[in-house]
Amino acid sequence: MVAARKIIIDTDPGQDDALAILLALGSPELDVLGITTVAGNVPLALTEKNARKICELAGKPKTRVFAGANRPLVRDLVTAEHVHGRTGLDGPDLPAPQMPLQEKHAVDFIVESLMDHEEGDITLCPLGPLTNIALALNREPRIASRIREIVLMGGGFFEGGNVTPTAEFNIYVDPHAADVVLRSGVPIVMMPLDVTHKALTTRARIDAIRGLGTRVGEACAELLEFFERFDEEKYGTDGGPLHDPCVITYLLEPELFKGRLCNVTVETGSELTMGMTVVDWWQVTDRPKNALVMRDLDAHGFFTLLTERLARL
Repeated sequence: MVAARKIIIDTDPGQDDALAILLALGSPELDVLGITTVAGNVPLALTEKNARKICELAGKPKTRVFAGANRPLVRDLVTAEHVHGRTGLDGPDLPAPQMPLQEKHAVDFIVESLMDHEEGDITLCPLGPLTNIALALNREPRIASRIREIVLMGGGFFEGGNVTPTAEFNIYVDPHAADVVLRSGVPIVMMPLDVTHKALTTRARIDAIRGLGTRVGEACAELLEFFERFDEEKYGTDGGPLHDPCVITYLLEPELFKGRLCNVTVETGSELTMGMTVVDWWQVTDRPKNALVMRDLDAHGFFTLLTERLARL
């Protein structure tokens, strides 16, 4: 039997973050060592609370949750309550969490976990701004060679941006952190808007999740119905893109995705294009390839897996 893959989920829940966490907790192939939280979709006081709410919804109250950075490295915090609602998890009425928040800072947990485990043992799964990951790399550079890989949701190229004409939200919130991560030399798999926009929460897909007839299924349907309203209006689609679960799905069934190894550089100087991920998709420069950038997704397979794993909770 293959040992479960050890992961740390770094997140700023967020409805789509919540689905990603639930997918991971419902998948025996993954060993969630801990969940670290960061300010992003909503401030840190809400993201750490939301992560614990989701762990309790999953029936996994022993999952360790750590609070991390409450602001980006350099810039002021930008949040997205207009998308995720006042709490970040608007939609269902989830009770206040009873499980404790861990006392240790998220960055300390990331560094200590990587130094204490075997080299190449832990995969980092950032679903929000990359502040905690950059802080960990800056604090202890030796961890770079110990990370198996970083599979992250962020960026965009052919799709452009979703918070500015050129920038995706996670990268825009902390472009300087993204720059640290992309320059780290760690193997990186990147899930940009180009692939996540192919994971649309259509009515039929939400109905299938609600049709599980469980507390988790109903809560997820309500989360998605709230979350998709913004993007349906913005893009005129049946459903909205379900970004963050792409990260966890890749760990479980990488064959559902297609992409290519590219150089990715983050704009940190220009306010006009701040946070833009400049992807050398056509390899027109000699800059070294530093990220496996995904572009295509088998959306049917994605939602089949997601629904099946939610049914286990």
